[in-house]
Amino acid sequence: MNRYPLWKNLMIILVLILGAVYTLPNFYGEVPAVQVSSGKATIKIDATMETRVKSILDDAGIPTTGVFRDPNSVRVRVANTDIQLKAKDAIEHALNPDESDPDYVVALNLLSASPNWLTSLNALPMYLGLDLRGGVHFLLQVDMDAALTKRMDAIAGDLRTLMRDEKIRHAGIRRIGNTVEIRFRDAEQRAAAREAIAKSNNDLQLEERDDSDTPRLLGSLTAQAAKTLREFAIKQNISTLNNRINELGVAEPVIQQQGADRIVVQLPGVQDVAKAKNILGRTATLEIRLVDDTPGHLEEALAGKVPFGTELYTERGGQPLLVRKQVVLTGDRLTDAQPGFDGQTQEPAVHLTLDAAGARIFRDVTRENVNKRMAILLIEKGKGEVITAPVIRTEITGGRVQISGAMTTTEANDIALLLRAGSLAAPMEIIEERTVGPSLGAENIEKGFDSTLWGFLTIAVFMSAYYMLFGVVSVLALSANLLLLVAVLSMLQATLTLPGIAAIALTLGMAIDANVLINERIREELRNGSSPQAAIAAGYDRAFDTILDSNITTLIAGIALLVFGSGPVRGFAVVHCLGILTSMFSAILVSRMMVNFIYGRRRKIDSLSIGQVWKPSGQ
Repeated sequence: MNRYPLWKNLMIILVLILGAVYTLPNFYGEVPAVQVSSGKATIKIDATMETRVKSILDDAGIPTTGVFRDPNSVRVRVANTDIQLKAKDAIEHALNPDESDPDYVVALNLLSASPNWLTSLNALPMYLGLDLRGGVHFLLQVDMDAALTKRMDAIAGDLRTLMRDEKIRHAGIRRIGNTVEIRFRDAEQRAAAREAIAKSNNDLQLEERDDSDTPRLLGSLTAQAAKTLREFAIKQNISTLNNRINELGVAEPVIQQQGADRIVVQLPGVQDVAKAKNILGRTATLEIRLVDDTPGHLEEALAGKVPFGTELYTERGGQPLLVRKQVVLTGDRLTDAQPGFDGQTQEPAVHLTLDAAGARIFRDVTRENVNKRMAILLIEKGKGEVITAPVIRTEITGGRVQISGAMTTTEANDIALLLRAGSLAAPMEIIEERTVGPSLGAENIEKGFDSTLWGFLTIAVFMSAYYMLFGVVSVLALSANLLLLVAVLSMLQATLTLPGIAAIALTLGMAIDANVLINERIREELRNGSSPQAAIAAGYDRAFDTILDSNITTLIAGIALLVFGSGPVRGFAVVHCLGILTSMFSAILVSRMMVNFIYGRRRKIDSLSIGQVWKPSGQ
C-alpha cells in the first residue's frame, strides 16, 4: 500500500545526490587567481589562449593549482597572493608588450577552491551580495561636452546633405566649438539656406553674421534641445550599461544617476571584476570613412609623413591603410546589427540596418564614390580598428549594409552584440573604482548563519520530541529542503544577500508546517480507527490539497514581491519563491519515501511512532 515504484525512488535519490553535489562548492571558500580577458571586441579568448597562458607560467616557473577557460576569459588559480602577483606580472608582460594599447585585460581575482571534478560539472558556489561579501563600486563621469560635439558633427553632416539636395551653393560647412558655421558667396544663397534649414530642423537656432567678406550662417542648439540632449545621454548610457551588465549575469545590480552627469554602478557579489570594468568602459561605435587611394600618399604615411586630413590604420590582415579623417557616417544612424553570412561567399558577416537619414547619406556617398574604397571602423576606447575596407561597386540603397571579410562566426556575433547593445550616447570615464567591503560585515554573516542554525536545531528538537520517529523523518526532509534550496541557488549563480538569509530561515519554518499538517492528519486517521498503513496513505493524500493551497497563495505573494519589488526585496523574493518549490518536493516526496522505507514493506503494524495519539473519551 505504501510503496513508491522503483523509478520514483531512484528519481528522488538522484535529485538529492545532485543537490549534495551542487551544494558542496559553498563549503570550500575562495583562493587567489589571475584572470585574462579580451581588451578589444575583435579579440576573443579561445583554447589557444589557455595553452599560451600555461606556457607563459611554465616558462616563468610559476606553479598553479588549475587553469580554467570560459567563453570570455582564462583564469589561473594559484596557492597564495605572492604567486598571484608574480603570475599577473608574467602574463601581462607576455601578452601586452605595448602597455599603451593592451590587447588583453590581466587582473587579480578570486576563484572557488572547489576540486576540479566539481568545477568540471559546473558546480559553483553562490555569490554573496554587497551586504555580505562586498562587490565592485564604480562612479562614472559622462562627458556631456563630447555628446554635444558628437551631435554638432552629425548636424554638420546633415546640413551638407540638405544643401546638396536643395541645390544651394555654399563655400564650406564646419563645426566650430558647439556651433556649425556655413559660409556663402552671397546673401541670397544664405537666405535660401536659412529657410531650408528652418523647415527641416527645429533644434537649431540660426544667426546671420556679416563681420567678414563672406556671408555666414551660425547654427547652435536651442536651450531646450541642449537640455534634451543631456537627459537623453544619461538615459541612453544607463540603458546601455544595463544591457552590458546583463552579459555578466549580475543579480540585483544598482545603476542610477547621481547628479547631472554622473552614474553610479554597484555590482554585488561580482567575481569577474576585470570583465565588469572592461564591459562598462567600452565605448564601441561604428564609423564609415573613405580610403585615401591617392598615389604616393600611403608611402608618405609609412615614411612618417601622414598627409593632412588622413590617419594611418592597419587592416585585419595586417596591411596598412590610409583613411580620411572625415566621418561619413557614425553608429548613431544604426538601428540594428545582426550576425549572418555573405550571400555570395558564405563568409561570416554582420548585417547593419540604418535609419532614414543614414540610408540617404549612405546612398549619396556610395553613388559619388563608385570604384573607391570605403573603410568601416570600430572605435573602442579611443582606438580605431578597420573591420573591412571594401570597394564600392555600385550605389547602395535601402539602408542595408553588410560588414564582411576576415572574421569568424564568433567575431561576427560579438561585434553585432556590442553594436546592438547600444553605443554610448556620450563617452564615460571611471573616476572612482573601489571594492566595497561588507556593509554589515563578517559578523552579520556569522549571525545570519547562527540564526538559521539555531532555528533549525530548535525545530528539530521539537519535532523529534513531539512526533517521535515521524518527527525525525520530518527533520530529515527539512534538511533535504535546505540542501536543495542551496543547490538551486548555486546552480542559478544567484547572489545571496542578508534578506536572502532571512528568506532561508523563513522557508525552514514554512517547510516544516507541511510536515506538521501531514503528521496531524495521520494522527487524525488513527484516532478515527484507521489501520496504520491506511492512516499513512490517507494522511499524505488528504493533506496534499491543504499544503498545495497554502503554498500557492504564499507563492503568489512572493511573485508579487519579485515583480514589483527592487533591490533587497527582490533578493528576498527569489529565495522565498525557490524555497516554496523545494519545500513542496521535500515535505511530500522525500518524507514519504523515507516513511515507505520504514513502514511500507511491513504487512502488519501494531502502532506508529508518531507521538501520543489522543482519543476522545469512551473510545
